[in-house]
Parts: sequence; structure tokens; C-alpha cells
Amino acid sequence: MSVRLAKFAIGQVVKHRVYNFRGVIFDVDPVFANTEEWWSAIPEEVRPRKDQPFYHLLAENDQTTYVAYVSEQNLLPDESGEPVQHPHTALIFETFKGDHYELRPRITH
Repeated sequence: MSVRLAKFAIGQVVKHRVYNFRGVIFDVDPVFANTEEWWSAIPEEVRPRKDQPFYHLLAENDQTTYVAYVSEQNLLPDESGEPVQHPHTALIFETFKGDHYELRPRITH
């Protein structure tokens, strides 16, 4: 299985190509790294390839906020210029800059 570089970055605001939701990326897997049960639950005719980056999103739609796991092929840049309203954005990100969030500084030792 070949590994590609991720097209989108942590902090970038994106939207789903098919479904009506958007979110901010907070983590990236270079290839599929979820359970086989999750994978099998996707109808075969729309199941994405595993050999591409998958993104963890703090996601929102008109009704709710949630965490989503989305293949690169199903994402587009969000050009609304609006921040994501997920309540956990402030835990990970510090500032919204129009199309992306900047990460909070991390303290390590």
C-alpha cells in the first residue's frame, strides 16, 4: 500500500464533498486507521479507498456537532470564512484566521 502526502492540514476548515457538514481538521492518518467494522458499515458502492489520508474533524451540521473521520477524496476546502462552532475547538486551537485555526501552544517537558 502506497502512502501519499496529505492534501489538507491540521487547523484547516473543510467541508464534505457529498454530505452537508463541515469541520476543522485536528488529526491526520496517512492511510485508513479505523476499525474494519466501521469500514464494512459503509456501502460498498461509496466506500473510499484505504490508501489515502483520513482526517479527524471537529464537525458540525445544521443540527449538531460531532467528531467525524473522513477520507481525503471526500473533502473540499471550506471557503465560507466562518469559524466552526464545535465546542471543543477552543481546547485544541487558539485563533481562527479566516480559513484555518492556529494550534494552541503545547507545554512539554
